Amino acid sequence: MAFYAYLLRCSDGSYYAGHTDDLEHRLSQHQCGALGGYTARRLPVTLIWSEDFSTRDDAFWVEQQIKGWSRAKKEALIASDWELVSSLARNRSQFGQSSAGPSTSSG
Repeated sequence: MAFYAYLLRCSDGSYYAGHTDDLEHRLSQHQCGALGGYTARRLPVTLIWSEDFSTRDDAFWVEQQIKGWSRAKKEALIASDWELVSSLARNRSQFGQSSAGPSTSSG
């Protein structure tokens, strides 16, 4: 059985990331508002990216990872611009997390 991570574009231009074991059925649920929540208030939605995985855990992990990404990084993923995805990841680690901040360790 395959599992999928996916990205939808909502009518307001926002993105929604999710995961499922039945992509066609889940997309249908999103498109008719059956799931309620975020996408139901932003219809119609369009599937703009998906990838299949061998385990639900892998699909869920990718969904969570994408949810934490910037809009620019999501758009690089949509465009399959792996160089830009990688560059945006490096920029965050170099500039978004300063090592000069307070330590959170106890030792």
